[in-house]
Amino acid sequence: MYVPSCLNTLFAPAAGGSGVMAALQRLAERAGLRLRVPDDIAGLCCATPWSSKGFTGGYEAMRRRVAKALVAATDGGRIPVVSDAASCTEGFERLVAAASPAVQVVDAVTFAAERVLPRLPAARRLPSLALHPTCSSTRLGLDAAISKIAEAVAEQVVVPDDWQCCAFAGDRGLLHPELTASATRAEAAAVAEGDYAAHASVNRTCEIGMTRATGKTYHHLLDLLDQVTA
Repeated sequence: MYVPSCLNTLFAPAAGGSGVMAALQRLAERAGLRLRVPDDIAGLCCATPWSSKGFTGGYEAMRRRVAKALVAATDGGRIPVVSDAASCTEGFERLVAAASPAVQVVDAVTFAAERVLPRLPAARRLPSLALHPTCSSTRLGLDAAISKIAEAVAEQVVVPDDWQCCAFAGDRGLLHPELTASATRAEAAAVAEGDYAAHASVNRTCEIGMTRATGKTYHHLLDLLDQVTA
């Protein structure tokens, strides 16, 4: 059960890519898998915007709505829920955990690493890739899945030693770009020292933050996987 992130509907795909929503659906089709989107997706959200700003009433209202919709859409938890932005995966996981522990929420990168990648044709790997993990991907324990996909995309994968939170933090990077500029200064300098064929992350706002910081276009990792296995 595919629950696209609001982030990826609000922000256009990175230049030169189709975005993770289109990429994930193409990858699944290429692997012979079927994704279904809930009928009421337009009214569903991981509720992180409410929780992060302390709007407890709004968060609780969305929690009830999402829990009810996902329990029904997944046949009581029989079908896993896949989300395509690490921060939203974390939000959905936290949101449904108390209401319906039977519903399993997984990130699209984990889904791709476990279910999609083994069914794909051999990739035409890029020579190198600069990779920016995210706060949410780290908390979710996605490192192994991200590494597996990244190594399928490129021959050399580099995570800068100085990587840290990009400080985009939802809308903070839009309202206070100086925060992201400061937080990414060391990582951007490390990226500038290399000559990478591509740059990637696993969350749209983090991709935007790193693109601004480095002047290099960051794509979602699955967008790149789609390109090298097409």
